[in-house]
Amino acid sequence: MSIVEVKVPDIGDFKEVEVIELMVKPGDTIKVDQSLVTVESDKASMEIPSSHAGVVKEIKVKVGDKVAEGSLVLMLEEAEGGAAAPAAPAAEAAPAPAAAPAPAPAAPAPAPAAAPAPAPAPAPAAAPAPAAASAGDASKAHASPSIRKFARELGVDLSRVPGTGPKNRITQQDVQNFVKGVMAAPAAAPAAKGGSGVGLDLLPWPSLDFSKFGATETVPLSRIKKISGPNLHRNWVMIPHVTQFDEADVTDLEQFRVDSNAALAKQKSAVKLTMLAFVIKASVAALKKYPQFNSSISEDGSALIVKQYYNIGFAADTPNGLVVPVVKDADKKTVSQIATEMGELSAQAREGKLSPANMQGASFTISSLGGIGGHLGSDLR
Repeated sequence: MSIVEVKVPDIGDFKEVEVIELMVKPGDTIKVDQSLVTVESDKASMEIPSSHAGVVKEIKVKVGDKVAEGSLVLMLEEAEGGAAAPAAPAAEAAPAPAAAPAPAPAAPAPAPAAAPAPAPAPAPAAAPAPAAASAGDASKAHASPSIRKFARELGVDLSRVPGTGPKNRITQQDVQNFVKGVMAAPAAAPAAKGGSGVGLDLLPWPSLDFSKFGATETVPLSRIKKISGPNLHRNWVMIPHVTQFDEADVTDLEQFRVDSNAALAKQKSAVKLTMLAFVIKASVAALKKYPQFNSSISEDGSALIVKQYYNIGFAADTPNGLVVPVVKDADKKTVSQIATEMGELSAQAREGKLSPANMQGASFTISSLGGIGGHLGSDLR
């Protein structure tokens, strides 16, 4: 094993940025592309990923330091095969909350404890929350992208969390303390909107000892499943669900697909056309004809935001749970290109190598049950 220097990659047009958060410590084992530090310019926050995998030996920066492209971040004892492929610019992490890489693996530990909370209640007396925070206040909260993501996973409205970091920045500990305060506080009326506060006064889930009825086994949930549960619950409560079943004769299309794959095999092409690739292309045509299905309601509910792009998400099963990679600009790609990209994204998903950017920005999502011989279904996403 060798000691390597991990430096700040290309950060776009920013000459110097300030380190506002250290996300690892000496002795931590990190993976390629895992976030190391959060930096902030006058326009945005972004996270600096690791170019290698290994064990952190020494951190060369501290909170408040100014760094630029090429600045030394830390010394790493490299694991075998720990070098990364040439990385994309870190500046892709824009102000949008969801655009940041995931926090260090230990960060989401409080998620299971937060899931039962029906809504963020007022903060404890020792740390009062801002009164009557408006829906737009959370976007103005002084927090890094990783903290925003962490808060979303727990259903926490950041406008209600007092920051104790530099310049009143909200830290992960602040969010955890807020959740602990909510859990310990007396029951209160559910929040009207935002996060998991959906305005429903739900009965508490009954506490049952299942072992009384027979043998049981406790199997820990994967991180993906811990995150997905609260998000899917929110979507189920907040988004109207409508199911419509219909049929289409795809006999000719299926024959064309089979013949095309046979021709590609003779050419020794690695491309394999799936029915889902054709469905994605057909969906784009339908979205262009009916743009309301390629839109979202504005946050205040007063307008329809019609998207002029066609980014199609597709559900991919992995050993750790379901993820949704996104084929960007599907309207500009051929069926063959879509099939190739789907294969690459699915492989990355199974290997746990999907970047956050590959799972964001979908304007429409497709779940296919064909792989398991399914016909009809009504899923939740």
